[in-house]
Amino acid sequence: MNSIHYQAVQGLKENWKQFSLLVVINALVGSMIGLERSIFPEYASTIFGIESNSAFLTFIIVFGISKAISNYYAGKYANRLGRKNLLVLGWIIVLPVPLILAFTDSWLIVLLANLLLGVSQGLTWSSTVIMKIDLVGPKNRGLAMGLNEFAGYLAIGITAYFTANLASNFGVRPIPFLIGFGIALLGLYLSFFFLKDTTRFIRVEKTDSKKEEKNNIFWNTTFRSPNLSSITQAGLVNNLNDGMIWGLLPLLLIQKEFSLNEIGKLIAIYPLVWGMGQLFSGKIADIISKKFLIVFGMIIQGFAIIILAYSNSFSQFSFISIVLGIGTAIVYPTFLAAISDETHPEVRAESVGVFRLWRDLGYAFGAILSGWIADNFGLELAIVSVGMLTIASGIITQLRMTREAFFRKLR
Repeated sequence: MNSIHYQAVQGLKENWKQFSLLVVINALVGSMIGLERSIFPEYASTIFGIESNSAFLTFIIVFGISKAISNYYAGKYANRLGRKNLLVLGWIIVLPVPLILAFTDSWLIVLLANLLLGVSQGLTWSSTVIMKIDLVGPKNRGLAMGLNEFAGYLAIGITAYFTANLASNFGVRPIPFLIGFGIALLGLYLSFFFLKDTTRFIRVEKTDSKKEEKNNIFWNTTFRSPNLSSITQAGLVNNLNDGMIWGLLPLLLIQKEFSLNEIGKLIAIYPLVWGMGQLFSGKIADIISKKFLIVFGMIIQGFAIIILAYSNSFSQFSFISIVLGIGTAIVYPTFLAAISDETHPEVRAESVGVFRLWRDLGYAFGAILSGWIADNFGLELAIVSVGMLTIASGIITQLRMTREAFFRKLR
């Protein structure tokens, strides 16, 4: 028993090798989404003849729901089954997805592939998040989440840019998707052979925790706790607007007659800034009020989205995408760090899973809402509506979350 406690020492410096490996693995996880991010409208239209906004957005709906449910069960069973086992399972599930997308002639099969992608993303991304939280302990939790999300979303942006280039030169399939198969193999290899499970670290932290170990984790995270539920609703709305951006921004750019290469560049800016910004925002969340960061970031996002609807030139779209990326970078690692601060170590994984359940259901809600508005009232109104909802979410967070000192005491 003593050897276990001796080995399980929390800290970024003490566990930098395993932490760095998790950062690399999460970059590979993010790359699997980046494959679809810029080319899917062209893929749906060219290969399957899909033109309706609502019909096109079904792939995001399926992805969002399956990822959300997978997030929940990854958190719920992380202590029982082990973080590493869930991560490896996630990579195994995603292996056939790129091959299906590269060669299928059925849109129904495409939706099935996206369901598998969502399940995989829930297992893999949740596992890397929980394992990093285990490794670093409370002092650098924001920094850890910033590095995790930086790697994932930077990879999304880079992959989106390169797949758009490949698609413009070689067609939307099979080459862009075959690269995804290689990424999945590499992720599985690194996770299985080099990564160590981190479940033992919670035994160390729980002895020092002053947080009460609560029952009814689902309802506390969703409704009952003012702090947890405020963070959860903001996370849901954040991904609701990201689901809208994922689905409708490429369509808006096509409507504005940008080339596929230009669309690839513009689509890449937002996740690139989002990813790179989290290198800084994660550490900032360890120093200043998480409530302030969430409110500020949500309001920045909301106004940027509204202005996006009325942009026309490449430079305008570029600038607004940068602002939107900054707003999202401010809140994204802060959400997870704040959830971790509010929960006991023994139930933290499950609470993170509940948060990620609702957060990623935002993809589905965003696709359904924005697709319906776009089909009935136009793309611009759909985008503006989501921007207004994002601002409202920031206001709700300001009103419901407990007030805290602007500068936080470092532990």
